[in-house]
Amino acid sequence: MALFELTTEALRVVKPTTFTDQGVKERTDLQRLLRQQVGIIAEGTMVITEEFGDWEESRRRIDLLGLDRDANLVVIELKRTEEGGHLELQAVRYAAMVSTMTFDQVVEAHDAFRARHGIEGEARAAILEFLGWLEPNETAFAQDVRIVLVSGNFSKEITTAVMWLNQKGLDIRCVRLLVHSLDSRILVDVQQIIPLKEAADYQIKVRAKQQQERVSTQTGRDLTKYDVSINGVPYERLAKRHAVFRAVKGLCDLGITPSQITAASPFGPERLWFWVDGTLDAAGFLESAKESLREFDEGRWFYDDGQLIHAEGKTWAFKNQWGPSTTKMLDALVSAFSPKGLSYIARQGSIG
Repeated sequence: MALFELTTEALRVVKPTTFTDQGVKERTDLQRLLRQQVGIIAEGTMVITEEFGDWEESRRRIDLLGLDRDANLVVIELKRTEEGGHLELQAVRYAAMVSTMTFDQVVEAHDAFRARHGIEGEARAAILEFLGWLEPNETAFAQDVRIVLVSGNFSKEITTAVMWLNQKGLDIRCVRLLVHSLDSRILVDVQQIIPLKEAADYQIKVRAKQQQERVSTQTGRDLTKYDVSINGVPYERLAKRHAVFRAVKGLCDLGITPSQITAASPFGPERLWFWVDGTLDAAGFLESAKESLREFDEGRWFYDDGQLIHAEGKTWAFKNQWGPSTTKMLDALVSAFSPKGLSYIARQGSIG
């Protein structure tokens, strides 16, 4: 289909062109620009690094390596040519190579990327914030690898191969960049051609269900995620412990006291809280907690700075062990504090 400029007198054809004809280079131009605005070609993706090739016996490098909000790795391969070359085969090899990466390895790659580009902040914290996690979850991390192929166009051989691979369970997307020239400007029309956008949302839900069922079967664990909203602020895809903590911390930030939360809870105070007198930071709290007559197990409480709750003349740490009690606790909190805008949705892999 041709692209037209609408004028008061006529529809004016906008001349198609190519990246090559316009002198656009693949790495220094196209890759650099898409790295800075990766959402154009891969919505909901964080760039981890570029030109990644940290494996033995191979000189091949991934153009862009990303991470999506479901903690899946995303291999992005770019071609400025009009047929796409052998993108699909190359990307599948890359996906296999990165499929075993751990959270720490991804942090290391992103740390080096940030250092090269002068990006401030810690890589680990940036990744956790993007995922909405308070701590790493290796079981849920990098369960799948998605592939995004970006090119000026794709040959029939590539599109046929990609559709067949998708039918076999892979997640490969083809994004076509159509280039036009208008006066002295270069216009780019970004089109996701496989899968069509209308079908992509449904396929994402189906794959999310399959991934959760697979992980649950492999580990024997219930990996239900929770979307929690408090006072209009949403927190999505939280693990059980973080869902309950986010609801409790949000209520306390709105002026609800730990005693009020205990009164609304089906559990007693020592099931919920470890508290010490005074207003203390994490280091002071830990010191006082260890001197308490009650035994303090560091691994079972939220007690970092930013997690502690200061109220009623005390410093409170909230329990981080919930498991099967998660829904019971959340239901009790919603029943008592729904006027504060507290609600939640349990995502158990359904496609609805």
